Amino acid sequence: MTACCDRTGLFKIFFIYLRLGCLSFGGPIAHLSYFKDEFVTRRRWLDSASYAELLALCQFVPGPSSSQLGYAIGWYRAGLAGACAAWLGFTLPSALLMIGFAYGLFALGAFVEPLTHGLLIAAVAVVAHATLGLGKKLCPDFPRLTIAILAAAIVLSCPSHLSPVAAIIIGALIGQWLKPAIEPPHPSFLAGQASTRKTVILAALILYALLLLLSLVTTSSAPGAIYAFHYRTGALVFGGGHVVLPLLNDSIVAAGLVSEENFLAGYSAAQALPGPLFALSAFLGTVGSNSSPAAIGGILALVAIFLPGLLLLTGLLPFWGRIRSQQWTQSALYGANAAVVGLLLAALIHPVWTHGIGSWSDLAFASIAFLALYRYKCPAWAVVIGSGIAGFIFY
Repeated sequence: MTACCDRTGLFKIFFIYLRLGCLSFGGPIAHLSYFKDEFVTRRRWLDSASYAELLALCQFVPGPSSSQLGYAIGWYRAGLAGACAAWLGFTLPSALLMIGFAYGLFALGAFVEPLTHGLLIAAVAVVAHATLGLGKKLCPDFPRLTIAILAAAIVLSCPSHLSPVAAIIIGALIGQWLKPAIEPPHPSFLAGQASTRKTVILAALILYALLLLLSLVTTSSAPGAIYAFHYRTGALVFGGGHVVLPLLNDSIVAAGLVSEENFLAGYSAAQALPGPLFALSAFLGTVGSNSSPAAIGGILALVAIFLPGLLLLTGLLPFWGRIRSQQWTQSALYGANAAVVGLLLAALIHPVWTHGIGSWSDLAFASIAFLALYRYKCPAWAVVIGSGIAGFIFY
């Protein structure tokens, strides 16, 4: 798909998305609302049907749906360069804040332990809330609930960096076997768009496949392993940004590239920031980097985790109208999406609960944080900041 005829300057696109990246608190669902208000209601870059069509594609492609949607809208408005400007503007604020948080850990040393403990407790509440929310959305019936429980059992009983991959594949295969009834999709507005250059499509899909193959055969001792693991995670994340937790934990933490305590502290801190949760990768790349300055590692990890979804989106945009109508596609997603709920459940059990809850007082604080999220609808960033302050005061 090429840009629509009313092109917008790249700098303008960048600064529009930069503002959204600074203000978009509340997670991916809130981000989608911000985008709809900005680009459908306010700027009228596309209509509601086109917006819904792009959103459907972004939910099909691995990666955070809000960032993918921002990329797709940028492409629709100003081609590939516009898409890249949109992604950079929306991602930059949270990425810089996460790199800054990593340097804060370096500087504070032992003084950061109470803060880290408070953030670990917050992670229990946040992950429990995300698991419950995704479970209601993606596992509303017995077959999908069974797939989720099976996926959790696979990951917990077979601790390996390949276990989440196997769980997702098994979920997709079960979905194919069940062949649920799928409502026929509406005609695609993308079919009327001009085609992307075949060389761009081919290059994007070939690069995606080659890098994925490389990431699958990379060992933890290989140079650049942390970036390969980020790429592999970005290629397998379906169902929401929170699924990065089990996938990154089972690769980066299990390989000893980042400590589990720092990993969970970074994950929890990411909840308090605007923009995509995938910005966690900027923190992990900085903390686990051997580069100088360490921020270079954070930037490389950030690009690595976003790259597979953006490459696939680039290659699939012209064909989405045909792909989405296939029974096998939607059946596979039916099972795979249920499996990612199981991955999140497994991560809640270990390592989130085992590292966050060590006493009755920890459980009490986590329960209060969960109630604030679930019952009183407090924003996640407020709960995380409150938990960090409580850590300083009480631990």
